[in-house]
Amino acid sequence: MRAELARRIALHIGSAEKLATEVPGLLLSRRTAPTAPASVNYEPSIAVVAQGKKRAVLGRTPFLFDESRYLLTSLDLPIVSQVTEASEEAPFLCLALKLEMPVVRELMSREEIPAPEAASESPAMATGEITLELLDACCRLVGLLDAPRDIPFLSGLIQREIVYRILQGAEGARLRAIATLGDQSHRTAKAIAWLRLNYTKPLRVEELAQMAGMGVSTLHHHFRVLTAMSPLQYQKQLRLHAARGRMLVDGLDAASAGFEVGYESASQFNREYSRFFGQPPGRDIRTLRAPGARPMEAADSR
Repeated sequence: MRAELARRIALHIGSAEKLATEVPGLLLSRRTAPTAPASVNYEPSIAVVAQGKKRAVLGRTPFLFDESRYLLTSLDLPIVSQVTEASEEAPFLCLALKLEMPVVRELMSREEIPAPEAASESPAMATGEITLELLDACCRLVGLLDAPRDIPFLSGLIQREIVYRILQGAEGARLRAIATLGDQSHRTAKAIAWLRLNYTKPLRVEELAQMAGMGVSTLHHHFRVLTAMSPLQYQKQLRLHAARGRMLVDGLDAASAGFEVGYESASQFNREYSRFFGQPPGRDIRTLRAPGARPMEAADSR
């Protein structure tokens, strides 16, 4: 089954490195060599590797996923990503499927799914065993690319099955908590979603905590549990990623990009950018634009 999934992914992605497919939320990726660590944003999704290995680091915690373990991301998270095993003979082949919270909530309300207990300190990222049932559903989802007329009707059903498989396992406990209205994880997720949409604005943690219906210290605790960083650190990473994209894709200079994402001081922006990405903005963008570089890997969400 795993070999069949690898065959189908390879067939449809060809020689490309990424392919946003006609199936809503389904992204295929391929690498023929290990990659350097790249700062990226992961959205709520499941990543299933058919061939090769990859590593994602949230804060200081590494998550390894390969042919035997999938990666589950339950929130928008800035992480460091790296393909660690890939070659021309055996390329890294992976699918990522975006998870829609309304679908998660619908399944939780309608299906008889055993509710595993969540570890109180578990982050919004986890790995889980790839079962035969999950592989079968993933194969059928990629297989829809051979029958485009079936996509509108069947893709939603297969995606619901994949979410069902996730929720059955212990790894789905945090996803369940985030999707549960009133749960502290859900309230923290609301604050995180607001911050993601308003990262250019000045951050007032008291207002963020009030929005989540929590005290400041409680929000700080749950925010750090889910994201491995404080609200201020999360905002900073969002700003730096956005500024990098504006310089790389739209050609903005460093000062303009910094001001656009919310920095009031060009020197502070340059200092924090250099600390986070390893070199000053101008040099970093020239490096990403150099022949052989992978500029979109730094700007993509996956």
